[in-house]
Amino acid sequence: MRIAVFDTKHYDRQALEAANAEGTHQLVFHEARLAADTVALAEGVEVVCPFVNDRLDAPVIARLAERGVRMVALRCAGYNAVDLEACAAHGIAVTRVPAYSPHAVAEHAFALLLSVVRRIHKAYVRVREMDFSLDGLVGFDLHGKTLGIVGTGRIGLAAAGIARGFGMRVLAYDVQPDAVAAQRLGFTYCALDRLRAESDVVSLHLPLTPDSQHLIDAAWLEAMKPGAVLVNTSRGALVDTAALIGALKSGRLAGVGLDVYEMEEGVFFENLSSRGLQDDQLARLLTFPNALVTSHQGFLTREALASIARTVLDNVSAFERGEPLVHRVSAAG
Repeated sequence: MRIAVFDTKHYDRQALEAANAEGTHQLVFHEARLAADTVALAEGVEVVCPFVNDRLDAPVIARLAERGVRMVALRCAGYNAVDLEACAAHGIAVTRVPAYSPHAVAEHAFALLLSVVRRIHKAYVRVREMDFSLDGLVGFDLHGKTLGIVGTGRIGLAAAGIARGFGMRVLAYDVQPDAVAAQRLGFTYCALDRLRAESDVVSLHLPLTPDSQHLIDAAWLEAMKPGAVLVNTSRGALVDTAALIGALKSGRLAGVGLDVYEMEEGVFFENLSSRGLQDDQLARLLTFPNALVTSHQGFLTREALASIARTVLDNVSAFERGEPLVHRVSAAG
């Protein structure tokens, strides 16, 4: 099938071309994001392959259908930017990549956590300037501390396994608890109130839904254990940025590690070094010495990119053959 791949970086192209080495599908790559002003780039294709920040609202879906697009093959887990009801109305199938390399994201969460609690990002800059003093770099052990994991899908469970390896006590919350995994990995499910109150570190691993948007608000942050650390490698809008800035200003949080940001579209994945940052909230967030932000790179490992590419093309091949779509998403859930 002919597939238009949007929001393409060089690593996307390399991974997809490697997965399509036999030439099963025809790939057309576009650097532009899929949105109302770029729909024309989907002319003559049957499948579009958007990424996390592409916007497929009802008008975009209608214009895709007019051009003969029959499938949206997402190359990410999240699908909140796709109007699924509009897709259903136009007979457009939607698939996603629900899990590519849970270890990649879970390991990045711990990379952020270790950097924040041991001040690695500060030490790196200081040593580069030939300042070898240790003042202001005192951290704390993870061993013996409590990690609260919100969301125990594959990534959350991978994070729990890593935490147990560090000798951490793990509390978890999920709307669908996995008792078997809890017993196997040695963690405990509990209510959110207890998790907030007892966790030295809270790590988010849940999807963005209307119910979870701004889950981490001022009230949540106020209920956290004083001096705790927050890590978010999931979805930016889970966290109310203004409330987070307030918690950092007050000293309520010891630190924060973010790989996602609620207004990241047009910022993350881009080089803005010659233009400057127009987002005042993000600019303020970056001024805190105990805040570490990376630009949505949790998925960025060779293994994860290869897995994403294979799953995307497998989804398209299954659609082409008329087979059941294992990774299909719909308005019905």
